[in-house]
Amino acid sequence: MHSFKRYGIAIAGVVFHLMIGGVYAWSVFTKPIAQQTGWQEASVSFAFSLAIFFLGMSAAFMGRLVEKFGPATVGTISSIFYGSGIALTGVAIQVHQLWLLYLAYGVIGGLGLGSGYVTPVSTIVRWFPDKRGLATGLAIMGFGFAALLTGPLALRLIMTIGLANAFYVLGLFYFVVMIITAQFIRKPHPHELPAVIANNASRVSLTNQSMTANEAVRTRWFACLWFMFFINITTGIGLVSAASPMAQSMTSMTAAAAAVMVGIIGLFNGFGRLAWATLSDYIGRPLTYSLIFILDIIMLVILIFFKQPFIFAVALCLLMSCYGAGFSVIPAYLSDVFSTKELGAIHGYVLTAWAAAGMVGPVLLSWTHQILHNYYVTLIAFIIIDLIAMIISIRIQKGFVTNQSVESVR
Repeated sequence: MHSFKRYGIAIAGVVFHLMIGGVYAWSVFTKPIAQQTGWQEASVSFAFSLAIFFLGMSAAFMGRLVEKFGPATVGTISSIFYGSGIALTGVAIQVHQLWLLYLAYGVIGGLGLGSGYVTPVSTIVRWFPDKRGLATGLAIMGFGFAALLTGPLALRLIMTIGLANAFYVLGLFYFVVMIITAQFIRKPHPHELPAVIANNASRVSLTNQSMTANEAVRTRWFACLWFMFFINITTGIGLVSAASPMAQSMTSMTAAAAAVMVGIIGLFNGFGRLAWATLSDYIGRPLTYSLIFILDIIMLVILIFFKQPFIFAVALCLLMSCYGAGFSVIPAYLSDVFSTKELGAIHGYVLTAWAAAGMVGPVLLSWTHQILHNYYVTLIAFIIIDLIAMIISIRIQKGFVTNQSVESVR
């Protein structure tokens, strides 16, 4: 019965993330909005960057609310913010007000994203202390795959009922589904976990204590994890933002083939979240993160030296799996290091790295390409920062081994 309950809560978390993950389908709306309003596509695209920024910055505060008031309450807040933000985006389009687009989608929608992103993750980790990687991989995979659901649905709505009305319908749909699923997401009581799982949950963390969020952020462990997460996202989101033009510029890939490739790398982004997170349950989070950075470096080198379209596409796909892995492995990693005492708040704090990387990665790539007319300098920069992150990851990995040796002696 308890096993069924925790899987039911995990499914609710996946559905919840499928709704807010629709933000990744913003590119579907960019051109139609620009055509209908006369705004520049770059101005429309900025609404997405703004939403990601407010996601990362609000997650820290919202993570604390999850610990204080529970995931169902914060999930309800998220459904109100995100649903109303999407609906108000339709109003902004209808009245041709760019500032309202930024307020609606970027700020209000971004606040809904931040509160919604942290709602199920830390809770599901508590329900699956024996399979933390798998559980968070499932939940966050929903966020990665959402664009595959929202993209075709959005296009269909635009064609049948119009652009502004599409946002009204989506806003209502998101609100209803999110507010219902949020009520099923709650923390487990001690008696609801089987004894063997409860014992697993109480194992000593890397820091040998159960830390509060304020205590955790003052440690070097948190600084290292924040930096590694930042580097992983900076590399990944930078490549996502320029995958198609980069492939066409650096290889002989056609625009049509590049468009197909973008869809395929989206699948690797989603599946990578589940695959890497599940792998981390068997080999450990520190080794998993080290392998992610090693694979990143190898694939970035391949992008620089191999010009065959197929090899280039395979390298990008593997890089996107690593990008998705960063999101799904980090919650379980945080629980390994600091325990689950205030995991929601700690996870929220580390998501500020997403806000920073969302600005740095795409801007760095587009700026250097605009000045130098190639992507090589940025790719080399990505290799260097990935090397630094890999060294930090290996040092943390050694810290885990040392801690486990001490515990075995005790």
